[in-house]
Amino acid sequence: MRDNTAAWIDAPYAGLTVRDAPMPTPGPDQLLVETRAVAVNPLDAIIQSNGTVMYGWLRYPVVLGEDVAGVVVAIGADVTDFAVGDRIVAYAMGLEKGRDAVSESGFQNYVAVDASLAATLPETMVFEDASVLPLAVSTAAAGLFEADQLGLDFSTLGGSEPRDEIVVVWGGATAVGGNAVQLARAAGYRVITTASAGNHERMLQLGAETAFDYHDPAAVARIIEAVKGSVVAGILAVAVGSAEPCLRIARATRATRISMASPPVSFYDQPRRRGLSLTRIRLFARLGTRTALLQLRSRTRGIRASFIWGSAIATSPVGPAIWQDYLPHARASGTHTPYPEARIVGTGLPAVQGAIDTLRGGVSAQKLVITLDPAPTES
Repeated sequence: MRDNTAAWIDAPYAGLTVRDAPMPTPGPDQLLVETRAVAVNPLDAIIQSNGTVMYGWLRYPVVLGEDVAGVVVAIGADVTDFAVGDRIVAYAMGLEKGRDAVSESGFQNYVAVDASLAATLPETMVFEDASVLPLAVSTAAAGLFEADQLGLDFSTLGGSEPRDEIVVVWGGATAVGGNAVQLARAAGYRVITTASAGNHERMLQLGAETAFDYHDPAAVARIIEAVKGSVVAGILAVAVGSAEPCLRIARATRATRISMASPPVSFYDQPRRRGLSLTRIRLFARLGTRTALLQLRSRTRGIRASFIWGSAIATSPVGPAIWQDYLPHARASGTHTPYPEARIVGTGLPAVQGAIDTLRGGVSAQKLVITLDPAPTES
């Protein structure tokens, strides 16, 4: 193996710096993976923009990154389902509370990942396509299936008989939304979603029975009409500003649960530097006000609206149902499409910061991916 290198963030708000990193040692239930592709997520940009807000437990310097695909080069003592040489995709958990934000984070040449949050890849799938999945599919699964979220039935995921219950996914063209459409459909639910008009056909291909343009002022009314008295099992609100229209849909359809994947304001709308500013003060004031009003309006109508934490599946039955039982078979059979489309924006860890900056500017129905060269083989 080559020496390890990582894209470090040395302090809150700092840019990424590529330099040497310690070689991770996999724990008993972990895999050591040589990364071949990584993807950037809004979470990476938010942590860099927010400093110690939200992820206050991080002790810098740390490494960002959740989405990895690569080759297993070592396995922990208790791992039985993987072997050295396996091609896998995995959810790197280093940024979560109580985890190692260096050895278990994704933006490096070698990373330690939990075997329970990894899945083997078919030989026909390239690493770049696989790398779009981990955080998005985990967050979608948490929102749909965790007991304290929508609590949908996942007991026959991938082999369910159709149900006459509907799941509404507001923001189906997002990474989380596109995976939620597929997972809800795989669990047997009917799916109604929103996306810009140019993405409607794609939503139908992923399994939605109909899609509405969220730009349309009548979108909420059209969704309510499309429900036609069927039971709405739950509503997933993805993307900034999605909670308000979802609450209106819930009230009209008598749905009782909304799971939210995004805050009511964009954390990108602030300077990426330490200290208070008028922009930051206004942003967090809007955040507090809108969140409080949402909770008040939902609770008074008997609706539970809660924010999703994607890593929740790591310690619940949802995790193995998705990563061990569903994904390997769904990917091998082609029944779960890697979504969104991988857009390769560079090669090597120095390209990660540029990808995060591009993400802040807005990306639609794509995930930004960086290819990492494999270690040279000895002659």
